[in-house]
Amino acid sequence: MTYLDSIILGVVEGLTEFLPVSSTGHLILASSLLGLTDSEFLKSFVIVIQLGAIAAVVCVYWRALIDIAVLKRLFVAFIPTAVVGFTLYQFIKQYLIGNDVIVVIALFLGGVAILIIEYVVRNRQKNDGEITDITYRQSFLIGLAQALAIIPGVSRSGATVMGGLLMNIPRTVILTFSFLLAVPTMLMATAYDIYKNPEVLSAGNFELLATGFVTAFFVALLVIKFALSFVRKYSFVPFALYRIALALFFWIVIF
Repeated sequence: MTYLDSIILGVVEGLTEFLPVSSTGHLILASSLLGLTDSEFLKSFVIVIQLGAIAAVVCVYWRALIDIAVLKRLFVAFIPTAVVGFTLYQFIKQYLIGNDVIVVIALFLGGVAILIIEYVVRNRQKNDGEITDITYRQSFLIGLAQALAIIPGVSRSGATVMGGLLMNIPRTVILTFSFLLAVPTMLMATAYDIYKNPEVLSAGNFELLATGFVTAFFVALLVIKFALSFVRKYSFVPFALYRIALALFFWIVIF
């Protein structure tokens, strides 16, 4: 991997982490297009680089992250993901991350699911609310939805947002909650991956990770503002169509 590769992947991560299109899936497909070898470092890079985007969330929403009522809901939502992630860590690293076929299938099916859910909720969406309006039961169910994102291509933000919409949580509220839930989720995922693979922080690797981290951070800052502005006016249908088109493109052209 070169520094240019790291910058490109950082841009991809920053653009896709908070949109319902799957950042991990895009990173895997982008890595394939760049001709990068499917190594243990690349798999860890895909996980660790997401901290750059998460740092952008902390920068924008630090006040919410020190609100006890919000933190309680995030903790409840984090539990299902933590259990699934820690239990299936080895399986995820060995069979899911780096698997282009799974990514393409998940992108396609996820796009179809978004279209169906948007159709179902089209006439019953509220326009305002607060994160503290989300109940603990809803928080747990959102966490279960997020756990589906262990499959590359599903999209962590897509799963949580669609789950929230099905529970009639306002779009801006569930999107913001999804942003915040990414913080403990990705912090723990990265910390655990580094614990299992400490060599990822060796001198040469650290510089590549830092390059991708900084790039993802600044790009994600812009995307967070765009995403909130977008959902106030539009549905997620364009992202669903994009997912389906991208999946078909890779299936036809690459495979």
